[in-house]
Amino acid sequence: MSLFRHILSCLLVMLCTVTASLAQGLMIRNYNVKDGLANATVYAAVQDKDGFIWFATPTGVSKFDGKRFRNYSKKDGLTDNDVIKLAADSKGRLWFFTLNGKPSFYAKSVIHNEDNDSTLRFNSRTHYMQYAFESKDQNRGKSNGKNQSELIWFLNTNNRVVQYNGKEITYDKLGASESDLFFLIRNYGVFRPLQNSFSLQSLKDPNNPEQKVTSVCPYPLADQELVDSIREHTVVILRNTMYSYTAQNAVCFFNGADWGIREDISEMCIDKNNLWIGTRRALYYVKDFFKGEKKITKLLDNHYITSILKDKDGNIWITTFGDGVYNIPYKNFYFSYLDNTNGLYSHSIFSICKDKKNDMLLIGQNAGILNTIDYSGNVRKYMLDSASGRNSLHTILPYRENEVIIGTDNGLLEFNTVTGRVMSRKPVVMLKDIDISPSGKIRVAAKNQVIALNDYVIEVTDIIVTSVSCINDSAYYVGTNSGLYFCTDNNRQLKRVGNVDSSKMSIKDLKWISGYLWVGTSDKGIYVMHNDSIVQHIATSNDLASDICQQLYYDGRNHLYAATNKGVSVIDINTRRIIKNITSNDGLMSDDIRGVYADDNTLYIATSNGLCYFKGDNIPQDTVPPVVYLSNIRYGDSTFLPGTDFVHLYKRKASFEAEFGSIVFDLPDLVEYQYNFSGDTTSGWVTTMSNIIPFPDLQPGSYKLMVRARKYKSGWSQPLNLDVSILPQWYQQWWARGILLLAGLLLILVVLRYIVKRIKQAEKRKTEYNRRIAELEAKALTNQMNPHFIFNSLNSVQHLILEKEEKQALNFLSDFATLMRQMLNNSRKSYIPLEEEIAFLTRYLELEKIRFAHSFTYHFIMEETLKDYTVYIPPMIIQPIVENAIKHGLAPKNSSGYLEIRLEIVDDLLYCSVDDDGIGWDKSNSIKSSRLIKHESTALSVIKERLQIIKSFNGSVGKLEIIDKFKSGFGNKEGTLVEILIPIVKML
Repeated sequence: MSLFRHILSCLLVMLCTVTASLAQGLMIRNYNVKDGLANATVYAAVQDKDGFIWFATPTGVSKFDGKRFRNYSKKDGLTDNDVIKLAADSKGRLWFFTLNGKPSFYAKSVIHNEDNDSTLRFNSRTHYMQYAFESKDQNRGKSNGKNQSELIWFLNTNNRVVQYNGKEITYDKLGASESDLFFLIRNYGVFRPLQNSFSLQSLKDPNNPEQKVTSVCPYPLADQELVDSIREHTVVILRNTMYSYTAQNAVCFFNGADWGIREDISEMCIDKNNLWIGTRRALYYVKDFFKGEKKITKLLDNHYITSILKDKDGNIWITTFGDGVYNIPYKNFYFSYLDNTNGLYSHSIFSICKDKKNDMLLIGQNAGILNTIDYSGNVRKYMLDSASGRNSLHTILPYRENEVIIGTDNGLLEFNTVTGRVMSRKPVVMLKDIDISPSGKIRVAAKNQVIALNDYVIEVTDIIVTSVSCINDSAYYVGTNSGLYFCTDNNRQLKRVGNVDSSKMSIKDLKWISGYLWVGTSDKGIYVMHNDSIVQHIATSNDLASDICQQLYYDGRNHLYAATNKGVSVIDINTRRIIKNITSNDGLMSDDIRGVYADDNTLYIATSNGLCYFKGDNIPQDTVPPVVYLSNIRYGDSTFLPGTDFVHLYKRKASFEAEFGSIVFDLPDLVEYQYNFSGDTTSGWVTTMSNIIPFPDLQPGSYKLMVRARKYKSGWSQPLNLDVSILPQWYQQWWARGILLLAGLLLILVVLRYIVKRIKQAEKRKTEYNRRIAELEAKALTNQMNPHFIFNSLNSVQHLILEKEEKQALNFLSDFATLMRQMLNNSRKSYIPLEEEIAFLTRYLELEKIRFAHSFTYHFIMEETLKDYTVYIPPMIIQPIVENAIKHGLAPKNSSGYLEIRLEIVDDLLYCSVDDDGIGWDKSNSIKSSRLIKHESTALSVIKERLQIIKSFNGSVGKLEIIDKFKSGFGNKEGTLVEILIPIVKML
């Protein structure tokens, strides 16, 4: 059964073998109405002096900067929407040719026509312009008062020459006899044509019979003088032939019939040594035409080519009738492309290899297809794996002479590159990778197996084997989805690499190079290992194209190529540094790289979108910074044309916006902008990918806007400068603001003064109100003391009467009446002099001495400084303390007592101490009756409350303190010391 399968597969290979001729592919971009082009029918393309590409269409013109189209029509100034030709002169003017014959041009962001430019007023006589020339010698100075560089010459459909000198248009300037196309192109030294070539019906110039016409093409062009003439002079097209035209000779240098072109040539373009030819059927390209190359490439089949333009960067633009515009980037000419459009079976490439002996390229694709390309460029197709499901050819390795090993998803094949036959076939379930030892031993990595071909198989579980790399004939590394393993033919067991925690590595490919193991992972970049230890980690942080590695390829010349999902990274294995990255931005067909192969200086890169090959050291890099231009300015609801400055009157809440762009035809989406609105070139740059800079509510002032750009692999361009002046309104002028500020300050002062006045008045009323309340409360408390004193005094009289001392009682009542009168007078006052208070206390003490039978003596001690002032104190504040000292300290004592009253000034307060040698405070409290306790507590609490009230309107803080001398450590002395600080009013 296996033999039958082998025979069947060989038959399939033979039956499915197809031969084709290899043709170089070019990546061609198409721009159409959906991209912003004015019309799909485009008559002509021209690049102006600034670098914009202009396209003429039946519905207006389109200006293109590489990313955006700006369309112009009659409403923008065109004399007619149907523009059939364009011409750009050396003064930067772009001329529009319309069927109504009215001249117009674009310059400095404005379309000039007869309505806005009087120099263009002209009677076309119903004929329109066909061709344009300008005076070639711009160094003549002035002729007839006119600068020669201003002179533009037109030839209209009536064969009349029309001249524009910058001030007026002159019809039939050269006279009717000389007015034909031959005259203008014959005098090439005077008139420079503003187009590539001219299509003629005949080469016979009636006014130049001496001209020699050579109709036989001398190709290949061995005459360098002819080559120089073609490049320098006018080219004329006669049906499907092209001539180099001078006044002396008209020499054919291209005959379409010799190249297989039967239709008439409509357009041509010379690009260095290359020749582009456009017809009504296709576009033709002859690479190295001027070097004798005889191979022609047909492109854009069934397309009507209307014009071909090579721009300043080397890009080729092809306009068509009905199919829009096609662009071939300059970098494409350094690359060759192969896909299913030019020889290959499919655009999806999985592997690439070369049999160097036979110079045969092998390309592994999906569907089990192998394409081969021999040295002559012939492509053959072989079906190697006809199994259903996944059957891609993902590995091709050189094996023996004229043989390669091919790994597919379903097995291992040995393929002969000479006979095109499969020599052997070994089924392998889900084959992942192959490697061959120095002596030719084959190691295979499958999903759950490691196979040493024709020797042994190692079965694994719980891991997926992804790659294998041989160290020598008996040892190899195995990569899996969960780490790195090592195996030898002796032990035949996978052992995890001991010195490295590789369990977190999901390995995609391995390469053993000169004692170092390079490990490509699926998400962590590349690890470099030596002696089973990681010596370096290379990731995107080190400029690796991507951390997702899909293949590692070593070219044997110190370069390792890492194929990733975002391009190819070229690594120097000695320095272990990234040399460069190659991506679709550099010209690859895709960034999804499947494989790499290097042969001499040619690099082959297999992508998911085809095969790309090129000279690896000759990748073009456009490092010239882009041209930045200002598109328009919007302020408020108005749009303004760009200029070197912008001046406008301030609008409230109006947004200022500057819209700009850059002229970049290759990778325009990678252009990066920076702007600076401060004028500081060293700092303040803001980076953006947007082409609109908004500044909301821009205040009056002078600003400098600078904009610069850079494209892929280029530096920053010179900044574009715009001076912005926002003029203030009258109310924003300094004098108006000064008046308004002064008026505002005056108003604020008036209001503040009024508010402060009202607050002061309110505070004054409140203070007075509180003072009156406090005084009334103080008087009320004083009045509370009066009944207390009267009650105690009457008790004393009662005591004398009971003791039968009537005379002494009468004397007592007389003194008591005097004391009562003095007390009533004092109770109406908030403050009384200290002398009156002492006199009052003296009279009181004398009465108490009578009452207590002269059982105590008293003494006043007054500080000398008190005599220098008139001191006022609240009345009746010391008397209750003196009374308590007599009744509860001295009266209960069995012997005579002593009472001392000391008065001093302490910190603007009156210090008063009442010191007795009675029984003491604690002992007095222990023998008091409940009534006496209540009485005394009321007297002391009233004193404390009076001190608080005095504080509320006087501000001074009083204090009352009672000290038991025996308990407080006054030696063995008994008695009580009462200290009180009384707020006073002191006057000189």
